[in-house]
Amino acid sequence: MGLPLRITFNDRDYVYQIINSNLINKNTTELELMLNGEKLHLIKENNVWKLREPESALDPEFVQALGRSVSLRMRM
Repeated sequence: MGLPLRITFNDRDYVYQIINSNLINKNTTELELMLNGEKLHLIKENNVWKLREPESALDPEFVQALGRSVSLRMRM
């Protein structure tokens, strides 16, 4: 697991970590993140980041922001 990373969404700061950072490249369509002690699995479908677990209460726009944040940091 890497260093804690920060993202601001709707004027709130969040800290997350990328779990599988050594497996990320330009063709990556799945990410594992740790957010507030909870493991999240993000999947990229048609250039939109979504949660693999649809029952999560996270805002879809926040999930998209997380995916974009990782994409920019990892130069995906």
